[in-house]
Amino acid sequence: MLLPALASALLAVAPAPVEDAPHAFVGARLIPVSGPEIPDGTLVVRDGRIEAVGARADVAVPEGAVVHDLSGKVLMPGLVCTHSHIAEPWGADSSAPIQPSVRNYDGLNVRAASVQRAQAGGVTVANVMPGSGHLMSGQTTYIKLRDGDTVDELALRFPDGRVMGGMKMANGTNSQRDPPFPGTRSKSAALVREAFVEAQEYRAKIARADGDPEKMPERDLGLEALVEVLDGRRVVHHHTHRHDDIATVLRLAEEFGFEVVLQHASEAYRLADEIAAADVPCSVILVDAPGGKLEAVDMAWENAAILERAGVRVAFHTDDPIIDSRLFLRCAALGVRAGMSRQGALAAVTLAGAEMLGLEERVGSLEPGKDADLVVLSGDPLSVYSLVEQTWVDGVRVFDLSDPDDRRYAYGGEGASHGMTAQLCCFEETTR
Repeated sequence: MLLPALASALLAVAPAPVEDAPHAFVGARLIPVSGPEIPDGTLVVRDGRIEAVGARADVAVPEGAVVHDLSGKVLMPGLVCTHSHIAEPWGADSSAPIQPSVRNYDGLNVRAASVQRAQAGGVTVANVMPGSGHLMSGQTTYIKLRDGDTVDELALRFPDGRVMGGMKMANGTNSQRDPPFPGTRSKSAALVREAFVEAQEYRAKIARADGDPEKMPERDLGLEALVEVLDGRRVVHHHTHRHDDIATVLRLAEEFGFEVVLQHASEAYRLADEIAAADVPCSVILVDAPGGKLEAVDMAWENAAILERAGVRVAFHTDDPIIDSRLFLRCAALGVRAGMSRQGALAAVTLAGAEMLGLEERVGSLEPGKDADLVVLSGDPLSVYSLVEQTWVDGVRVFDLSDPDDRRYAYGGEGASHGMTAQLCCFEETTR
């Protein structure tokens, strides 16, 4: 999705420091996603990147490597969730319906237990989003699910140092409230159109100034962010459900020329050909529990399958906590059950999501040169009986089912929802 030069530059951004010795994963059934499965494979990791991948007979284990015997196991790329609310994200407030200057990067708690639970589900990259109660609730943050104490240790960055992320937008009923919020769908679209027109004018003033500080417009952080959207440097992740709302998003994207990923897209199957013609990807959700919102009442199990057949790039997402990240692979299985191809469903939780975030040069498949983001499974990824046994990010193991401290995040128990135990020994009867 990113400009080619920018996407290529991302490849040069080194992952977090890792131990010096190479790692060799041998004997597993490898699922590269970008190519055919390898029944008995070897994957070599060095300095946080995949060095080699192939049949065991064709890939040599480096001298001094740490060897992991994965006989009987499955090894696949780390999962990419294009729409998540782990790490307790904050976004815009009630002061206005359009707030593009807000960065949820400034309001993430990466020590939240939800990050560890996502690791337990094999998620290695997530697009952490603010909520959908605004037409524009702010800038999203793309994170690697490393173990870290601050958001800076998890956040991915563009080569120029900017935090990687998109722009969260929404339409439909979520953003319809009392003024200053819109009360109708038409008013919602009008407010968005006005914001982008203002951003176009702001960009034109900067161009006319031609570097002369005396002619430059007064700096506006919100308009700066919208100019990034107009210039293709920030992708719009657009919450939308009904077919008419989806059509409005396509109309606005064509009018202003911004890149967009349709998020949720519950009725996208009704516009599959139009979405394909617009070359717009869809990140869909499969909800297998009752409830939800009225505008998603006509969502269909076959949504992803219909979109895939129409030629639309499809990814799945959790919208965690709507779907627990520990159950993310179930989305791929349900997609196949409803008619999606196996290859398409596996890509929908890995490579397709990476492409929607502009990270396909780094993650989403098992290929030499890519980040060593890996998931070890006890069996086939589409089987309800398979377990995530290990999750690796940048060549570092961040989840191990055999570790009791990690297992609690997979199965639940004390600390699985909060990660800390209250120290009650010194509390007095009344605290202030």
